[in-house]
Amino acid sequence: MLTPAATVPRRGFTLVELMVTLTLAGVLLGLAMPSFGTWTRNAQVRTVSDSLQNGLRQAQAEAVRRNRQVVFFLTDSAVCSSATVSNTNGAFWAIRTVPLLTGETTVAVQCGVTSDVAAGVTVTGPQALCFNSGGRQVANAATGVTSGTCTLDASGTSSYNMAATGANRALRVTVSLGGQVRMCDPARTLSSSNPDGCA
Repeated sequence: MLTPAATVPRRGFTLVELMVTLTLAGVLLGLAMPSFGTWTRNAQVRTVSDSLQNGLRQAQAEAVRRNRQVVFFLTDSAVCSSATVSNTNGAFWAIRTVPLLTGETTVAVQCGVTSDVAAGVTVTGPQALCFNSGGRQVANAATGVTSGTCTLDASGTSSYNMAATGANRALRVTVSLGGQVRMCDPARTLSSSNPDGCA
């Protein structure tokens, strides 16, 4: 004979069990939030560094491809045809041809963004970098870009440094005189055990 459904005991969670589970989940989430925030800020620093590194490599490649000098610079203008360098921490980067003759108009080659997904990341470095037709870094005062004078660092390596409040890892993008573009961690020293360190 079958037992009526009303007499079959039903198993489930009690209110106390649910409250304990929710409390434990809240505590674990609270412990994870600071490290998640740091991870997010570190990822934003990495995003800006990648964008800058890719832009510099693109500028170098365009100089070789076009067989003429190009200038890479940071700007606050989202319009790619703008030719004004940002004094500090530009939200965009741009590549333009350098005029061969006085009065020649520069041509916008490529533009990119450094801060759309990484607001709050600061970028410090040279106002502008010029690459010659061999892909090497060169000095040039007549770039055709407002405030865009290309100078060579005395060390032979130009550097862009990226950092953010709340991030525990800064990054640096370096450009050697010969044109090598490299991203590194300034908190580490370059060695066989730390290939991502800065020299």
